[in-house]
Amino acid sequence: MHQVRLIRSSTFLWALAMAAAFALFVVGLFAFVYWKLDDYLIARSDRMITMQMRFIADLPPARRVSAITDHLEQDSRGVQYAGLFNAAGARLAGNIDRVPRELRLDGAVQGVRFDLIKKLPVHDPVVRAIGKRLDGGDVLVMGRNVDETREISSVVGQALALGLLPAFSLCLLAGAWLSLRAQRRVEEVNHRVQRIVAGELRERLPEGNTDDSFARLAGIVNGMLDEMETMINALAGVGNDIAHDLRTPLTRVRLALERGRTHAETLEELQEITDKAIAGIDQSLAIVTALLRLTEIENNRRIAGFGEVALDEILREVCDVYEPIAEDKRIALGVVIERDVKVWGDRDLLFEAVANLADNAVKFTPSGGRVELALEVEDDTALVRVRDTGPGISEQEREAVLRRFYRSDKMRNTPGVGLGLSLVAAIVKLHGFRLIIGPAPGGRIEILAWTGRTGRAATRRSRTLLRADADEVG
Repeated sequence: MHQVRLIRSSTFLWALAMAAAFALFVVGLFAFVYWKLDDYLIARSDRMITMQMRFIADLPPARRVSAITDHLEQDSRGVQYAGLFNAAGARLAGNIDRVPRELRLDGAVQGVRFDLIKKLPVHDPVVRAIGKRLDGGDVLVMGRNVDETREISSVVGQALALGLLPAFSLCLLAGAWLSLRAQRRVEEVNHRVQRIVAGELRERLPEGNTDDSFARLAGIVNGMLDEMETMINALAGVGNDIAHDLRTPLTRVRLALERGRTHAETLEELQEITDKAIAGIDQSLAIVTALLRLTEIENNRRIAGFGEVALDEILREVCDVYEPIAEDKRIALGVVIERDVKVWGDRDLLFEAVANLADNAVKFTPSGGRVELALEVEDDTALVRVRDTGPGISEQEREAVLRRFYRSDKMRNTPGVGLGLSLVAAIVKLHGFRLIIGPAPGGRIEILAWTGRTGRAATRRSRTLLRADADEVG
């Protein structure tokens, strides 16, 4: 069964097809070489017998017989033929018995069969010959055996067999090895996937040390598994966080209503208790609304409405909104804009992100402090910085503050639900920007945005990224 799967695998079949194509190419190459070599040998023989014909024909009649005899005696391979005949056809010299009937005496080279004085043991060869009638009526015939091309074809065939068969076998072995290797990798992947399905969320696909397509695919899948593990772990804790954060305001509402029903004696006392209950319910609704908002942003439902957004206008509007709140706390709120700049994104979402950062800065800055909104531009990047004189975020909490419902112990008494920075991080991730949290003391959070074509490309990449780098700690 294993051998059948090996033979039917696509890798082995591709290797077989490549081996067959290689074999056909080699056979064609050898055939071309043989054909060209055969043409070359015949052309060379034609030139040689033509030169020999001219040499002997130019000799005096008395020397022709001796010249033919010397020519044949020097032929150790027995491939040369010559004959000198008188006008009546009688042989005067040479190893040809008579002039072939089909041989034309016009001095043109052609292929004929000779009747030889000494018969060959195998067959009368086909030779390239030339015939010419000389002055005085004599006929001179010169020829050369070209059957040596058969020997060459035999050598070519042996070379083809000795070279092609091992190469073809090597290709098949390589195909079998590659197929077996691919099957082992697939089986290992299948085994690990089964473990992941069984609940081993920390299991990952083998990437290896190579840079082939399989390793790159395994890297992409592992990145997806990392994101899925993070999401599953987050979901496992979100339920408890929601229950905890909703239980507190709902419990207060219930106790307030119960106390009001039991102890309220006047309409004013009942109204006061009702106002506290409404405030608790509003807090619960704010948590639910923020969670729905996060889900909408993380699902990329707002990308279709992207367009050019003026960051300088957003910073001015946020400053106008929070300036009265800052004045009530005796906090100096200012905005510093280097120059106007536009980015590609959703205006409402970017306003919400900057507003959340400004709200946190005003909320956690002590009375008499300062909050500054700044916009800096360099080349194709824009930096939105929110800086304050508050306690800031410690290095140990920089990643934790981006989680849902996270609230530092020292900020437990400050109003809020712990979703502000999570919302900012989701908006930044959606736009393909980067969120940078500065070191304490003093609060500093920056949004690094891309302008022009770079911003649009970053937005497109944000649709496909498995794990955003928007929460990088600078």
